[in-house]
Amino acid sequence: MRPEKPTPVHRTSQLAELVCSNSFKSDLENSAQGLLKREMRALGSLLLECADKTRVPAGSALAVDRDLFSSLVSERIMAEPLIEVVREEVSQIPQGEITIIATGPLTSDRLGQELQKLTGEEHLYFYDAVAPSVTAESLDKSIIFKASRYGKGTDDYYNCPMSQEEYATFYEELVKADIKEGHSIDKKHFFDACVPVEVLARRDKDTLRFGPLRPVGLRQNKEGPRPYAVLQLRQEDMEGRIYGLVGFQTRLRWGEQDRIFRLIPGLEKAEFVRYGVMHRNTYINSPAVLTPGLQYKHDPGIFFAGQISGVEGYMESAATGIVAGINALRVLEGKSPLIFPETTMIGALIKFITTADANNFQPINANFGLIPPLAEPIRDKKTRYQFYVNRALEEMDKFSELFFKSL
Repeated sequence: MRPEKPTPVHRTSQLAELVCSNSFKSDLENSAQGLLKREMRALGSLLLECADKTRVPAGSALAVDRDLFSSLVSERIMAEPLIEVVREEVSQIPQGEITIIATGPLTSDRLGQELQKLTGEEHLYFYDAVAPSVTAESLDKSIIFKASRYGKGTDDYYNCPMSQEEYATFYEELVKADIKEGHSIDKKHFFDACVPVEVLARRDKDTLRFGPLRPVGLRQNKEGPRPYAVLQLRQEDMEGRIYGLVGFQTRLRWGEQDRIFRLIPGLEKAEFVRYGVMHRNTYINSPAVLTPGLQYKHDPGIFFAGQISGVEGYMESAATGIVAGINALRVLEGKSPLIFPETTMIGALIKFITTADANNFQPINANFGLIPPLAEPIRDKKTRYQFYVNRALEEMDKFSELFFKSL
């Protein structure tokens, strides 16, 4: 619907504009996120193809240049003759047609009301917060140092080390900060992965040191002491001019962000190119309304995909888009929807969102906890995860081969 109708956080009219982070998380082969990407590549993911072409250094993570990525996705979609892009707000769900609803976490109010009528369930809401970004030029390079945690990958992150005294000063100012409250009707809860940093801080004095400011695995040199706390900065653009504050989603007023975040060593003269903002995310109660083929239970011609379906994360959202697209085509051709093996990460994600407890449902990221256990338990975690990966890729190879043969 952009730019005809804007959202609280988007800046452009480009498709696939990234607002929360420019990272698609780990690309390590033996990680849950890495496995998800490998499965998506096996299915010909357009978004991962675009991500690979606009990649920026981020250690073992896959991060992209925000603007180049969204521009490339837009170009690919606009150039496809079988796709017509219509720039207007959808306020009603089409009847009697094959429809994929993939309106994302910022579904407009009018369509949200229609979805409430369709599902017969009250929508669940959670807040999501965006982290600030600063210019690399404004960072104090005499204080910060480059490193990746535990030396994994290349040293692509800037790290702001904090002493115990510096952390205490920052912490005290953060918990006293003037917080911009949300509307009272929307105060249900935050999704755990996007809790604002000031809300985390209020839980306990050391919560941040075990979360976004954890210092483990980060030393300026091997002989030197480990910092008391560390803020990591991740590259956001191809040229390395912009860096985001990792894990620092916030709802603080902009003036307070400017004042308090400058208390972090290395950010005293930081130039903020984007302050953190808060917005409401919407998702359906998928276990109550979706089938394992991502169809609406009361109308098999309607599919849901993306974050509105109850997955959390860019790659998870894109993966459900692939599944919904495949199954929409199959239904159109009079075939039954494909159900992905639950031993794959894609299959495990979809099984969770369609079978979890509907009374306590929250969005979920890709993680090995969703994967069925091995027939013979393996105690060593690294070895166990590698077996999960090997099994999943074998299943996905068989599955994708059968799928492409059926086209």
